[in-house]
Amino acid sequence: MRIFDIFKGPDAETLARRAAHDERVADIQASLRTGGVPTAIKTRLEGARSGKLPWMATLTPAEFMIARSHGWKPIAAISATCWLHYGWSWTNGHAEGWSMALRRLRDEARAAGANAVLDVKMRTIPLGVENSMDFTLVGTAVYVEGLPPSNDPIIATVPALEFVKLLEADVVPTGIAIGAYYEWMTDWLNNTNLTWMGNIESERLSRLWEHVRQQAHQNLRANARAQGNGVLAHLNFSEMFEGEGQGKQKQYLARHIVVATTVDARLGTTIPHQVRMVVDMHAGGTPLVGTAQHHQSYKSNESEGAI
Repeated sequence: MRIFDIFKGPDAETLARRAAHDERVADIQASLRTGGVPTAIKTRLEGARSGKLPWMATLTPAEFMIARSHGWKPIAAISATCWLHYGWSWTNGHAEGWSMALRRLRDEARAAGANAVLDVKMRTIPLGVENSMDFTLVGTAVYVEGLPPSNDPIIATVPALEFVKLLEADVVPTGIAIGAYYEWMTDWLNNTNLTWMGNIESERLSRLWEHVRQQAHQNLRANARAQGNGVLAHLNFSEMFEGEGQGKQKQYLARHIVVATTVDARLGTTIPHQVRMVVDMHAGGTPLVGTAQHHQSYKSNESEGAI
């Protein structure tokens, strides 16, 4: 670069790159407004499905092998993101953020000609942008040999191995359901101040906590009802805060979020090996199956999982 080159305008190649970048950004923004899939992503997914481009998958080699043995073929690793401002409610905002990311993931799966998306992982990035958070879903779009593309692809957070085991038990994962609820409580009579009463239950806080969790699960059931006849709930997140309200009375905010894979089990099916449908009420890493935090979005930001 010569000393006077800084006074020259950009060359034709630079102008072309800028124009292509602006066109991609405009296409992405238009897709977000209309609920579609950006042109570049649609072209990539169609190329992966047709074999013109290499396929990608989040599956491990063992998962890939068992999926192939059951006629499942990976198309592409797909993802969907929603960065949402909470507005009036952090809790309802989280439910809406996950739901919007889920709709976008299903749109990508449909563009890929998939029958299902397996191994969906949930990721959050709570950066210092006021009252907002990123909600991201990543999974592997797959199709079943001999079946046409689905207009409503199955979305399942269960890994491929678990997915196949459920299918063998006549239990079909059908989607993802979300339940969220929060409630404020003001302690007008100072009933929660039990400092000098020894080991004694705070009944008002117990009732508040129970009510919030029950309502979150009721919302989960309502969201899941149209997708199947059961749920595998495996992501629970709970928080309670103490503050000071009017007149210096204590005020409490309790909130709970539960996310589940919905399933459709054939009525009358005898599920082998005494497989039971359970709700994991543990707010941290699940104690039910191993130690991996596959589904614990709110606990997996510092170190990623299999991705």
